[in-house]
Amino acid sequence: MKRRQLLRLSLGLGALAGCAAVAPAGTALHWGRRDLLGFGTTLSLQAGHERRAVMERALDEGVALLRRIEAQMSLFDPASALSRLNREGRLASPPEELLAVLRIAHEVSRESRGAFDVTVQPLWEAFAAAKREGRLPDAREVAAARARVDWRALDARRRLVRFDTPGMAVTLNGIAQGYAADRVRQALAAHGIRHALVDAGEFAPLGLRGGTQAWSLGIADPQAESALIARLLADGRCVATSADSQAFFSADRRHHHIVDPHSGYSPPDLSAVTVAAPSGALADALTKVFFVAGPAQARQVARQWQVDALWVDKAGRWEATPGLWIEPAARQPKL
Repeated sequence: MKRRQLLRLSLGLGALAGCAAVAPAGTALHWGRRDLLGFGTTLSLQAGHERRAVMERALDEGVALLRRIEAQMSLFDPASALSRLNREGRLASPPEELLAVLRIAHEVSRESRGAFDVTVQPLWEAFAAAKREGRLPDAREVAAARARVDWRALDARRRLVRFDTPGMAVTLNGIAQGYAADRVRQALAAHGIRHALVDAGEFAPLGLRGGTQAWSLGIADPQAESALIARLLADGRCVATSADSQAFFSADRRHHHIVDPHSGYSPPDLSAVTVAAPSGALADALTKVFFVAGPAQARQVARQWQVDALWVDKAGRWEATPGLWIEPAARQPKL
């Protein structure tokens, strides 16, 4: 199922493409934009610079970087490094970006006690296979898939990545887009770009919109995605969202693409989570940690990782940590 956009640019940002804006010092900024498809969704890069040629080169490099990362980490391309790892159980001379993502994932798994685990792909496959037959997997099928899930059995070294347990498989859908946003933002900054917004499925801002105002992101209502539950003003941190509406295996969304690695089933209490963190990879991964923790432990998770978050329960009620600069929609109930 195509990944849905849960964070949306607020009205007016698209008007920046191809125009000039005025920076605080009075220097004209030339703005450009690239739109593309990748990671199963629509992506975009916006950037401004005093020299148009610099801006264009930076955006071109950003697009090429997105393409390279996706080509390594796609589950849909049988030639990708990730697909070869899953198929063969080992990968010699892994690409630098893939190895970096696996190492970040390992750290988050360790610190979250396995709440985040990129080896959950066997569980996804079990639910997807059952859905094709118009049913849910039975307890034995879930248990069999769960036995092949363990982040500690994924050995990622510089010259070799391998599985220590037969039948394992990795999905990077819960971290790759955040990582891609990080890398593209770094590439833009290396070209001297001071104002930009990277949308790689998760958001990484630089500077200000038009050089003068904070970037504004709309957080979609997971139960009615044409509506917003809040508007978030970016403060320089990366922002990621996960929701049960992105891909699900039952009409009531009790079974969806986010699973608790410990139980093999989807966490029961939350419908969506948005996280603001220093890096996109961390924000992306932590949305799953919040899902597993549930609303009762959400504030504790935010304190542990020193991030901010907004979470929505199954009834559509939401709550947020105080570090987010948000404007709630009045019609939505707050926890």
